[in-house]
Amino acid sequence: MDKLDFRESYPRLVESLKQAHGNEQAMKLSVGGEFEAIGFLELETLKHVGLREDSYLIDVGCGSGRLAKPLAQYLTGRYLGIDIVSELVDHAREYVGRPDWRFELAKGLSIPEEDGTADMVCFFSVFTHLLHEQTYVYLQDAKRVLKPGGRIVFSFLDFTIQGHWPVFESNVGDLGINFQPLNMFISKDAIPVWADHLGLRVHVIEDGDKPFVPLSRPVVFESGTVVEKLGTIGQSICVLQKDRTDEASDN
Repeated sequence: MDKLDFRESYPRLVESLKQAHGNEQAMKLSVGGEFEAIGFLELETLKHVGLREDSYLIDVGCGSGRLAKPLAQYLTGRYLGIDIVSELVDHAREYVGRPDWRFELAKGLSIPEEDGTADMVCFFSVFTHLLHEQTYVYLQDAKRVLKPGGRIVFSFLDFTIQGHWPVFESNVGDLGINFQPLNMFISKDAIPVWADHLGLRVHVIEDGDKPFVPLSRPVVFESGTVVEKLGTIGQSICVLQKDRTDEASDN
């Protein structure tokens, strides 16, 4: 298996999880642990950085519906979820139960939407599995589909966060084995450089080990741990904004 090819490595991971845990559990494990808790924290994160009830959200790497399920109780606006694994997309569509929402198979590094239509594009645990060049191309296309003033929200792994270090150690242990998909780290120093070349503005970068998201209710994890008031998904978060002056260039 070539772990650098996300189109090959991730479907293979899903298949191995199905064989080990059965289909339903594999649908949850394929997007990581703490399915319900993290889905709610992702929603709260998006609300905190500007997602409104009537927004149009594009969820790249929607997986099996971890974010979309709690989102369905909040978002009255449009939604597009895309993923590279057809089984995950099909599960999310059925699991979420919003016939007015779109769930589609991702093709390449492009977003199947017209220019200047979305209020927000999110990438949770997506750039963690892509080469930097692939991430950059996805950011280019995310900017294309955003309205002027729209925002891109993405999570990332950072060497400076102690809690992320075990992921790097896991990468080291996987050398020559290639069992797990690629886990890529992004330096915070690189993000402003990318943003400058893309014509985007860095709105905020939040470290993954510092709770910063106000919670509308307590979150209970599978371990029994309860988090109140402020939460975090564990990965660091960056929010990029498209300049409102891009309106002229979009017309």
